[in-house]
Order: sequence, then structure tokens, then C-alpha cells
Amino acid sequence: MLKLSRKTEYALMALRHLYGKTTEQLTSSKEIAATYRIPGELLAKTLQQLAREGIVETVQGPLGGYRLKVNLEKVSLTDFIELLEGPVALTDCSIDKNCDQLGTCTIRTPIHRINDTMKNVFNNVTLAEVMQ
Repeated sequence: MLKLSRKTEYALMALRHLYGKTTEQLTSSKEIAATYRIPGELLAKTLQQLAREGIVETVQGPLGGYRLKVNLEKVSLTDFIELLEGPVALTDCSIDKNCDQLGTCTIRTPIHRINDTMKNVFNNVTLAEVMQ
């Protein structure tokens, strides 16, 4: 079954929360976690990763928190998922050429077409659209 990981779901929820704020407003990970009943530790680690990747900005201190750093219209859903999880692929052979069945696989070509179609759809959806 294809689905987003909890980490990606929580990251999108946090971004949506931050998306509704002005660039001056800061939001703590505790506030976001409490608002959406997200495990605090996982959310804090996810926000730290988003900060390292330049999606959000961290402001330290007692009144610190997070705010958006990038224009979400310029980040595709593919880029975002791959930033958090690694390559988007239906099967391992779509990203790794060391499959034992590579020489005898009868579904590789159609799966690659489906994978390419799926990635094209994700490439054409921006994070700003997900925030709507």
C-alpha cells in the first residue's frame, strides 16, 4: 500500500500550521504537538530536520520557535517527500539496480512507467497547494 509516513504527515501538518502565521510570528513545537496531538519528540526531530534543510527557520531563546523560511509555491511534493524520506519509488528496483530478479523480472517496465507517472503528479503539486 502506498501512503505517506507519519513523519511526513506530521511535517505537513506543522507546515500548514506555520503557513497561517506571519513571518514575524513564531510557533513552538510544543504548541503544534499539543494542537494536533502529535508526539512531541517526533515532531521536534522532524522540525529540526526541516530547519537543517532550510524549509523552516529556528529562533532560539525563551520566546523562540519556528517559522517558514521558504516560499512553499517553489517546493514540489516530490522534493519535500524525498527530503524527509528519500527517493519516491513503488519498488526498490526503481531506485536500486541491485535486484536479484532484474534479469527475469516481467513487471519492471510497467512499474517504472507507473512510478514515473506518480512522480510527475507529485512534481506538479506544490506544498502551497497542499496547504489549501
